[in-house]
Amino acid sequence: MSGSVLEVNNLSVWYRGAGVLGRKTRSQVLGGVSFAITHGEILGLVGESGCGKSTLAKAIAGIAQDMEGEVLFEGGRPQMVFQDPYSSLNPAKTIGWIIEEPLRVAGGIEPLERRRLVTETLGRVGLGAEYAKRKPRELSGGQRQRVSIAASLIRRPQLIIADEPVSALDVTIQAQILDLLLELKREFELSYLFISHDMNVVYQICDRVLVMRGGRIVEEGPVEQIFNDPRHEYTKRLLTASENY
Repeated sequence: MSGSVLEVNNLSVWYRGAGVLGRKTRSQVLGGVSFAITHGEILGLVGESGCGKSTLAKAIAGIAQDMEGEVLFEGGRPQMVFQDPYSSLNPAKTIGWIIEEPLRVAGGIEPLERRRLVTETLGRVGLGAEYAKRKPRELSGGQRQRVSIAASLIRRPQLIIADEPVSALDVTIQAQILDLLLELKREFELSYLFISHDMNVVYQICDRVLVMRGGRIVEEGPVEQIFNDPRHEYTKRLLTASENY
Protein backbone atom coordinates (compact mmCIF):
# COMPACT_ATOMS: atom_id res chain seq x y z
CA MET A 1 0.00 0.00 0.00
CA SER A 2 3.04 2.30 0.06
CA GLY A 3 2.00 5.54 -1.65
CA SER A 4 -1.46 4.18 -2.50
CA VAL A 5 -4.82 5.01 -0.99
CA LEU A 6 -6.46 2.07 -2.81
CA GLU A 7 -5.24 -1.18 -4.34
CA VAL A 8 -7.50 -3.53 -6.29
CA ASN A 9 -5.99 -6.93 -7.11
CA ASN A 10 -7.55 -9.43 -9.53
CA LEU A 11 -11.12 -8.42 -8.67
CA SER A 12 -13.99 -10.38 -10.22
CA VAL A 13 -17.70 -9.85 -9.56
CA TRP A 14 -20.74 -11.94 -10.47
CA TYR A 15 -24.46 -11.18 -10.44
CA ARG A 16 -27.02 -13.84 -9.62
CA GLY A 17 -30.46 -13.93 -11.17
CA ALA A 18 -33.45 -16.17 -11.84
CA GLY A 19 -32.97 -18.50 -14.78
CA VAL A 20 -35.14 -21.02 -16.65
CA LEU A 21 -37.37 -23.21 -14.45
CA GLY A 22 -36.42 -21.19 -11.39
CA ARG A 23 -32.74 -22.13 -11.54
CA LYS A 24 -30.32 -19.48 -10.37
CA THR A 25 -27.94 -18.01 -12.95
CA ARG A 26 -24.50 -16.56 -12.24
CA SER A 27 -23.10 -14.08 -14.78
CA GLN A 28 -19.69 -12.48 -14.53
CA VAL A 29 -19.66 -8.67 -14.65
CA LEU A 30 -16.02 -7.96 -13.77
CA GLY A 31 -13.05 -10.15 -14.59
CA GLY A 32 -9.59 -9.87 -13.08
CA VAL A 33 -9.51 -6.08 -12.55
CA SER A 34 -6.31 -4.70 -10.97
CA PHE A 35 -5.20 -1.09 -10.39
CA ALA A 36 -4.13 1.36 -7.69
CA ILE A 37 -4.89 4.97 -6.80
CA THR A 38 -2.09 7.05 -5.30
CA HIS A 39 -2.52 9.73 -2.64
CA GLY A 40 -3.97 12.92 -4.11
CA GLU A 41 -4.70 11.36 -7.51
CA ILE A 42 -7.89 11.66 -9.56
CA LEU A 43 -8.22 8.40 -11.46
CA GLY A 44 -10.80 8.38 -14.24
CA LEU A 45 -12.77 5.26 -15.15
CA VAL A 46 -14.42 5.38 -18.57
CA GLY A 47 -16.37 3.02 -20.79
CA GLU A 48 -19.79 2.55 -22.35
CA SER A 49 -22.92 1.92 -20.28
CA GLY A 50 -23.03 -1.64 -18.99
CA CYS A 51 -19.28 -2.19 -19.09
CA GLY A 52 -19.04 -2.66 -15.31
CA LYS A 53 -18.01 0.79 -14.05
CA SER A 54 -20.70 1.09 -11.38
CA THR A 55 -20.26 -2.55 -10.37
CA LEU A 56 -16.58 -1.84 -9.74
CA ALA A 57 -17.53 1.17 -7.60
CA LYS A 58 -19.95 -0.93 -5.55
CA ALA A 59 -17.37 -3.66 -5.06
CA ILE A 60 -14.81 -1.17 -3.74
CA ALA A 61 -17.44 0.38 -1.47
CA GLY A 62 -18.30 -3.06 -0.08
CA ILE A 63 -21.78 -3.24 -1.60
CA ALA A 64 -21.22 -6.07 -4.12
CA GLN A 65 -21.81 -9.52 -2.62
CA ASP A 66 -20.52 -12.18 -5.00
CA MET A 67 -16.90 -11.23 -5.59
CA GLU A 68 -13.36 -12.58 -5.53
CA GLY A 69 -10.05 -10.77 -5.35
CA GLU A 70 -8.57 -8.20 -3.03
CA VAL A 71 -9.55 -4.60 -2.24
CA LEU A 72 -7.14 -2.77 0.08
CA PHE A 73 -7.56 0.81 1.23
CA GLU A 74 -6.07 3.28 3.70
CA GLY A 75 -7.90 5.57 6.09
CA GLY A 76 -11.24 3.79 6.28
CA ARG A 77 -13.63 2.63 3.57
CA PRO A 78 -14.06 4.98 0.59
CA GLN A 79 -17.25 7.05 0.47
CA MET A 80 -19.50 7.42 -2.57
CA VAL A 81 -21.15 10.26 -4.49
CA PHE A 82 -23.83 8.97 -6.85
CA GLN A 83 -25.13 10.14 -10.23
CA ASP A 84 -28.66 10.99 -9.09
CA PRO A 85 -28.58 12.82 -5.75
CA TYR A 86 -32.37 12.90 -5.51
CA SER A 87 -32.69 9.10 -5.43
CA SER A 88 -29.71 8.69 -3.09
CA LEU A 89 -31.03 11.19 -0.50
CA ASN A 90 -33.81 10.13 1.88
CA PRO A 91 -36.76 12.40 0.89
CA ALA A 92 -38.36 12.11 4.34
CA LYS A 93 -35.33 13.44 6.23
CA THR A 94 -33.79 16.88 6.55
CA ILE A 95 -30.47 17.72 4.96
CA GLY A 96 -28.88 17.98 8.40
CA TRP A 97 -30.10 14.48 9.31
CA ILE A 98 -28.79 13.04 6.02
CA ILE A 99 -25.32 14.54 6.40
CA GLU A 100 -25.12 13.56 10.08
CA GLU A 101 -26.17 9.94 9.48
CA PRO A 102 -22.65 8.56 8.69
CA LEU A 103 -21.43 9.98 12.01
CA ARG A 104 -24.34 8.40 13.90
CA VAL A 105 -23.64 5.04 12.30
CA ALA A 106 -19.91 5.25 13.09
CA GLY A 107 -20.58 6.27 16.71
CA GLY A 108 -18.16 7.83 19.16
CA ILE A 109 -19.12 11.49 18.55
CA GLU A 110 -21.48 13.44 20.81
CA PRO A 111 -24.66 14.94 19.23
CA LEU A 112 -23.52 18.56 19.69
CA GLU A 113 -20.21 17.84 17.96
CA ARG A 114 -21.99 15.97 15.16
CA ARG A 115 -24.23 18.98 14.51
CA ARG A 116 -21.22 21.30 14.54
CA LEU A 117 -19.51 19.10 11.96
CA VAL A 118 -22.68 19.13 9.81
CA THR A 119 -22.74 22.94 9.81
CA GLU A 120 -19.02 23.10 9.07
CA THR A 121 -19.29 20.59 6.22
CA LEU A 122 -22.28 22.39 4.69
CA GLY A 123 -20.10 25.48 4.54
CA ARG A 124 -17.29 23.52 2.89
CA VAL A 125 -19.59 22.60 0.00
CA GLY A 126 -20.98 26.13 -0.36
CA LEU A 127 -24.26 25.80 1.53
CA GLY A 128 -25.32 27.85 4.56
CA ALA A 129 -26.32 26.43 7.93
CA GLU A 130 -29.99 27.09 7.12
CA TYR A 131 -29.95 24.25 4.57
CA ALA A 132 -29.75 21.74 7.43
CA LYS A 133 -33.48 22.23 8.07
CA ARG A 134 -34.57 21.74 4.48
CA LYS A 135 -35.54 18.55 2.69
CA PRO A 136 -34.16 17.28 -0.64
CA ARG A 137 -37.26 18.31 -2.62
CA GLU A 138 -36.65 21.94 -1.64
CA LEU A 139 -33.20 21.99 -3.28
CA SER A 140 -32.05 22.28 -6.88
CA GLY A 141 -30.14 19.46 -8.57
CA GLY A 142 -26.81 21.18 -7.99
CA GLN A 143 -27.61 21.82 -4.34
CA ARG A 144 -28.62 18.19 -3.83
CA GLN A 145 -25.31 17.06 -5.32
CA ARG A 146 -23.50 19.38 -2.90
CA VAL A 147 -25.39 17.66 -0.08
CA SER A 148 -24.29 14.25 -1.41
CA ILE A 149 -20.70 15.45 -1.47
CA ALA A 150 -21.07 16.78 2.09
CA ALA A 151 -22.41 13.40 3.28
CA SER A 152 -19.44 11.63 1.67
CA LEU A 153 -17.02 14.13 3.22
CA ILE A 154 -18.37 14.23 6.79
CA ARG A 155 -16.15 11.36 8.03
CA ARG A 156 -13.08 12.83 6.29
CA PRO A 157 -12.24 9.87 4.05
CA GLN A 158 -9.04 9.70 2.04
CA LEU A 159 -10.84 8.41 -1.07
CA ILE A 160 -14.18 9.36 -2.62
CA ILE A 161 -15.77 7.34 -5.40
CA ALA A 162 -17.68 9.73 -7.66
CA ASP A 163 -19.99 7.69 -9.90
CA GLU A 164 -21.13 9.95 -12.77
CA PRO A 165 -21.45 12.86 -10.29
CA VAL A 166 -22.24 15.58 -12.86
CA SER A 167 -24.01 13.73 -15.69
CA ALA A 168 -27.50 14.67 -14.41
CA LEU A 169 -26.64 18.39 -14.23
CA ASP A 170 -26.61 21.11 -16.85
CA VAL A 171 -23.26 22.36 -18.15
CA THR A 172 -23.04 25.45 -15.93
CA ILE A 173 -23.79 23.49 -12.74
CA GLN A 174 -21.43 20.72 -13.90
CA ALA A 175 -18.56 23.22 -13.96
CA GLN A 176 -19.41 24.43 -10.45
CA ILE A 177 -19.47 20.90 -9.02
CA LEU A 178 -16.19 19.98 -10.75
CA ASP A 179 -14.59 23.12 -9.31
CA LEU A 180 -15.92 22.15 -5.87
CA LEU A 181 -14.46 18.64 -6.14
CA LEU A 182 -11.06 20.07 -7.07
CA GLU A 183 -11.22 22.58 -4.23
CA LEU A 184 -12.06 19.86 -1.70
CA LYS A 185 -9.27 17.68 -3.10
CA ARG A 186 -6.74 20.41 -2.35
CA GLU A 187 -8.20 21.28 1.06
CA PHE A 188 -8.52 17.72 2.40
CA GLU A 189 -5.81 16.02 0.30
CA LEU A 190 -8.44 13.73 -1.19
CA SER A 191 -8.12 11.11 -3.88
CA TYR A 192 -10.98 10.33 -6.29
CA LEU A 193 -12.08 7.44 -8.43
CA PHE A 194 -14.01 9.50 -10.97
CA ILE A 195 -16.41 7.40 -13.06
CA SER A 196 -17.85 8.94 -16.20
CA HIS A 197 -18.95 8.25 -19.77
CA ASP A 198 -18.17 11.88 -20.67
CA MET A 199 -14.64 11.96 -22.06
CA ASN A 200 -14.62 15.77 -22.04
CA VAL A 201 -15.18 15.90 -18.29
CA VAL A 202 -12.56 13.20 -17.72
CA TYR A 203 -10.01 15.19 -19.69
CA GLN A 204 -10.71 18.28 -17.57
CA ILE A 205 -10.39 16.73 -14.13
CA CYS A 206 -8.42 13.46 -14.18
CA ASP A 207 -4.71 12.73 -13.80
CA ARG A 208 -4.84 9.17 -15.10
CA VAL A 209 -7.48 7.08 -16.89
CA LEU A 210 -8.64 3.45 -16.90
CA VAL A 211 -10.61 2.31 -19.95
CA MET A 212 -13.08 -0.51 -19.24
CA ARG A 213 -14.77 -2.78 -21.74
CA GLY A 214 -16.80 -5.87 -20.93
CA GLY A 215 -15.79 -5.86 -17.28
CA ARG A 216 -12.05 -5.67 -17.95
CA ILE A 217 -9.46 -2.89 -18.11
CA VAL A 218 -8.28 -2.70 -21.71
CA GLU A 219 -6.04 0.37 -21.41
CA GLU A 220 -4.66 2.68 -18.75
CA GLY A 221 -2.32 5.63 -18.66
CA PRO A 222 -1.87 9.35 -17.98
CA VAL A 223 -4.78 11.44 -19.28
CA GLU A 224 -2.64 13.12 -21.97
CA GLN A 225 -1.44 9.78 -23.31
CA ILE A 226 -4.92 8.24 -23.37
CA PHE A 227 -6.40 11.22 -25.21
CA ASN A 228 -3.51 12.04 -27.55
CA ASP A 229 -1.97 8.63 -28.20
CA PRO A 230 -4.53 5.88 -27.43
CA ARG A 231 -3.31 2.34 -28.10
CA HIS A 232 -6.48 0.26 -27.94
CA GLU A 233 -9.07 0.40 -30.72
CA TYR A 234 -11.88 0.63 -28.18
CA THR A 235 -10.30 3.72 -26.60
CA LYS A 236 -10.01 5.28 -30.05
CA ARG A 237 -13.70 4.62 -30.68
CA LEU A 238 -14.67 6.23 -27.36
CA LEU A 239 -12.68 9.32 -28.24
CA THR A 240 -14.08 9.48 -31.76
CA ALA A 241 -17.62 9.29 -30.36
CA SER A 242 -16.98 12.16 -27.94
CA GLU A 243 -17.04 15.79 -28.92
CA ASN A 244 -14.00 18.08 -28.99
CA TYR A 245 -11.90 17.72 -25.90
